[in-house]
Amino acid sequence: MIEKALKGGRGYWAWIALLLILIGLGVSAYARQMSLGLGVTGMGRDISWGVYIAQFTFLVGVAASAVMVVLPYYLHNQKAFSKIVIVGEFLAVSAALMCMLFILADMGKPQRVLNVLLYPSPHSMVFWDVMVLNGYLLINLVSAWAVLGAERRGVPAAAWTRPLIYLSIPWAFSIHTVTAFLFAGLPARHLWLTAVLAPRFLASAFAAGTAILILITFILKKTAAFDVGQDARQKLAVLGAYAGTANFFFLGTEFFTAFYSNVPAHKQSLQYLYFGLQGHAPLVPWMWLSLIVGLISVGMLMTPSLRHQNGWLASACAGLVLSIWIDKGVGLVIGGFVPTPLEAVVDYVPTATELSVTLGIWAIGLLVLTVLLKTLVSVRAQQ
Repeated sequence: MIEKALKGGRGYWAWIALLLILIGLGVSAYARQMSLGLGVTGMGRDISWGVYIAQFTFLVGVAASAVMVVLPYYLHNQKAFSKIVIVGEFLAVSAALMCMLFILADMGKPQRVLNVLLYPSPHSMVFWDVMVLNGYLLINLVSAWAVLGAERRGVPAAAWTRPLIYLSIPWAFSIHTVTAFLFAGLPARHLWLTAVLAPRFLASAFAAGTAILILITFILKKTAAFDVGQDARQKLAVLGAYAGTANFFFLGTEFFTAFYSNVPAHKQSLQYLYFGLQGHAPLVPWMWLSLIVGLISVGMLMTPSLRHQNGWLASACAGLVLSIWIDKGVGLVIGGFVPTPLEAVVDYVPTATELSVTLGIWAIGLLVLTVLLKTLVSVRAQQ
């Protein structure tokens, strides 16, 4: 079926060419990083996780969000999701792939990941994170590809695909829970040392993931005349609105706990992110932009008169993705390192090398997603 991705118009091939150029720039930047070491990045002793782990954290949530269409379709027989369920699974595949590539980029030398496999330790959250991510990618790729192949032949999907799809549901929750535990298991980082980090991760994942799925449906409708249906978009919008509300509720509980308890160690990271600390405030405009845009977007999704208009729906989804990307893909990771255990404030600025590698990895993920969706649309068009 993959050969169907080799056919397309000028716009399709222009998009592929752009992605290949970005991948080339990313590979070149990564070669420089491999040659000179992680010293070419903005990371250092005080902030050892930067834009790579920030993107990894955001994308794990995007991968987990596939459960928002898999669960209602396969467990509750919601026929409205029949055309979008494989889209969600393919999105999970590309997001999980990018997650693993960002981990490799952050390790400096990719062969270091072999230590996780050659010397596995059940006490290591990194080991469990690698295991669940690889498993989730394979589960979604194999099950979605098998179901699509059966559709192409006009026969029911093989019996073994159902148990595999059912397995993907708890597995989706596990990948982001393990990621949250990876952060929360570091006692010296007070921003992450919270019991609500895992539910907050899941809430933000389901909000951003459903919003991205809705945006993808608009793109497919416009570029490929493939429409999953307004009913599916509206159901996803409601799910995204509730998940977004839960996400901001958890953020509010973090503020209450930190400031009402008046424990300096718990307050300082939030102060740095939203108000500035010791004269350092590089992320303050971004975090307030995230908060304001996110609240407005959730409000729009909660308003039926706006949610039922495609223009407002697309704007709300784009705003929600931007909000959570800033909060989770920038602020959460960087803010956790401020202040340092010695109570110093160290700012982090990604270098051009980091940004080039990041764009290259995003381009790889988008290329994989484009090929998978092109195959899906071509198969569905023949039916």
